[in-house]
Amino acid sequence: MATPDLTVHGAGIFGLSIAWAALLRGARVQVVEAAHPGAGSSGGIVGALAPHVPENWNSKKAFQLDCLLGAAKWWREVQEAGGVDPLYARTGRLQAVMDDGGLALAHTRTETAKVLWQGRADWQVIAATGADWEPFSPTGWLIHDTLTARLHPRAAGAALLAAIKAKGGTLVIGEAAAVGPQVWATGYAGLLDISQGRARAVGAGVKGQAASFRYDAATLPQVFTEGLHIIGHGDGTVAIGSTSEREWEDATSTDAQLDTLIAKARAALPCLADAPVIERWAGIRPRSRSRAPMLGAWPDRAGHFIANGGFKIGFGMASGVAACMVDLVLDGRDTIPDDFRVEASL
Repeated sequence: MATPDLTVHGAGIFGLSIAWAALLRGARVQVVEAAHPGAGSSGGIVGALAPHVPENWNSKKAFQLDCLLGAAKWWREVQEAGGVDPLYARTGRLQAVMDDGGLALAHTRTETAKVLWQGRADWQVIAATGADWEPFSPTGWLIHDTLTARLHPRAAGAALLAAIKAKGGTLVIGEAAAVGPQVWATGYAGLLDISQGRARAVGAGVKGQAASFRYDAATLPQVFTEGLHIIGHGDGTVAIGSTSEREWEDATSTDAQLDTLIAKARAALPCLADAPVIERWAGIRPRSRSRAPMLGAWPDRAGHFIANGGFKIGFGMASGVAACMVDLVLDGRDTIPDDFRVEASL
């Protein structure tokens, strides 16, 4: 490969997506990864691409909507380029309506979704039927949205990496001479690096624990109940997650908190009662101080750029984040939403 026009540090979802978008713009790209692709939170198992509620609209919600609406095309092109299936599907989501106030709010959101979601997805209130793949609803009503999608994080990373290599990009494990502009998409460790020498941290890590069952729900909608995501993946597994832990001793260990989630999932969907748990996972998700993705030039480091803070929404926003970063780094055009700017977390 010729000398790259762009060096991307980090082979997580942000780094790989930016590398892919840059290759599509004609750049020569190398991805430098310290450990292995998906070594951080991008190597997890949950993969819920869930929208914000259709109300109190702002630039962050609009950005996410554009990403979710364009996700099928984006991931299809990735798969076609590299021949690896990211296991993407827009399967929708079911949520229980817990009380009369929640029911009234759900009906209001049905109407706001018609406008805010541009008629391209629905937020509906439907009657519970008592089916095996439904959360219990004390009101007898469920929210069904058709915008929520899923992918398997590891499959998505593998699909991006295959597409990058097919397009002529390279992956370097370890160290490599950085040539051209440098994008730092290094997750939790990157937030620590950016925070060095500053009066306050730009972000922190939040540990999440998740589990995977052997159960085929690939065509069924996600279930969200009492803060728990239950997602049927295209490989015949069901993922559940996750905890949110501000303090931890071992970043990759699982404990009784995950046991509680497993029991909660089985209580919510009794069809999972006898499904074997085939994996327990834990990792650290990068959360910026602003709680939004942290995108833009690295202050005081000319030619260096930051793409971090994906936290729980990184996979859902990856295509848009990649487009903004490539606009800035390769074309000098700033299309980053105000809420996502690096300065918002400094």
